[in-house]
Amino acid sequence: MTGPTPRTRGAELLLARISAAAGRARLGRRRATYPATAHRPRARRGPFRAVLLLADLARRGGSIASRASPNARLDLYEHGATLALNGRIHVVRYDTTAMFRHRTRSRGAAPSGTAVLHTLTDVDRRHLVLRGGPDGGEPPAWEAELQRAVIGAQLPGALAALQRGQRLSFGDVWLTREQVGSGGRCTSWSQVQRIGVQDGFLVLTTGGEQHRWGPESRIPNPFVFWALVERHRTDDTH
Repeated sequence: MTGPTPRTRGAELLLARISAAAGRARLGRRRATYPATAHRPRARRGPFRAVLLLADLARRGGSIASRASPNARLDLYEHGATLALNGRIHVVRYDTTAMFRHRTRSRGAAPSGTAVLHTLTDVDRRHLVLRGGPDGGEPPAWEAELQRAVIGAQLPGALAALQRGQRLSFGDVWLTREQVGSGGRCTSWSQVQRIGVQDGFLVLTTGGEQHRWGPESRIPNPFVFWALVERHRTDDTH
């Protein structure tokens, strides 16, 4: 009968570094560990750096979209996550990270090769790109857990801010208790018949007409945004 495979010295040292980084950031207890496919893009400037990074990644052939073998270790904690990538430990906090979603595929790949990429901002404001599941396919287990964790950390504060009358911005899109808008365009929640995504763009339906706003990929933490939208649409129907 064979016992568990013993840890190598390198694995023990990596675990010690991960635990130390999580401890310094006060991430709490470790909840799960996953292999991940990740990439650290080149630094870029601009108001939508994460989107520019992903666009650059797509132009270079979407190499991470077609990469099958995990090359990183992702550890999820109570208040954040660590990503061990290329010898560096990156720390992400759920309450402060900006997480973007982008769909891409490698050049010449079939539709089945399309992947959902997630760009996160770590505590040092560096961007990290993680490969999710194939578009429309089975996502990795960490994907839903990470999204739930970010919602749990950021949604209560966002709701409280709206109750105080503040305006929240999600990239090009903003919302208040009374209105939703993008740039100089806005409409009251009572006039919104539907709000969704078509061909990657945010689409609002008011008065039976569709209005296409900016791309969803420019919305940071889109699952927080959609949770707020759902609250407003539900409240408006009562």
